Amino acid sequence: MDAVGDLVTVTDESFDREVLRSPLPVVVDFSAGWCAPCRITQPVLRSLAAHLKGQVKFVSADVDATRETARSFGVFSIPTYLFLRDGIEQGREVGPVGPAEFRTILQRYFDFA
Repeated sequence: MDAVGDLVTVTDESFDREVLRSPLPVVVDFSAGWCAPCRITQPVLRSLAAHLKGQVKFVSADVDATRETARSFGVFSIPTYLFLRDGIEQGREVGPVGPAEFRTILQRYFDFA
């Protein structure tokens, strides 16, 4: 596990520990370094992760390093954002999302932001 800004980077091996067993609600960003729309959204996620530290955990899952996990969640397009609470998917969004829209989405899935 590595932390980039306030994003935690996971692999197939660390996904269960960092995401499914997290006491906090988790936003998982399935993306890749070669994906331009994914790179555009990274600053938004870092900002939200810093602002909501201790309330929501933000996780970065590179699809090349999390092939099995991405497949098990049915991730076919990137960026895909999964919203999980207690290891259970609350919802998902596909495609780049701006800061205001991301806050609205967090409100919808986690009742705050």
